[in-house]
Amino acid sequence: MVNATKGLFISCDIPMAQFIINLNASLPASQKFIIHVIDSTHLFVQPHVSEMIRSAIADFRDQNSYEKPN
Repeated sequence: MVNATKGLFISCDIPMAQFIINLNASLPASQKFIIHVIDSTHLFVQPHVSEMIRSAIADFRDQNSYEKPN
């Protein structure tokens, strides 16, 4: 019998994939969202976490951007 799971396929570079994997690892077991790590640049995650991942990436970018002083 075939088991099918609905999810979101993420394709990204290696550092971003590691960021998402670490984000998943920092959550309690009941909130983990990665279904399968396909390879170093592809992840299969639960579909309801897309906005949470986008928000975490945006926050990370904001914290690590350089603004030239006046």
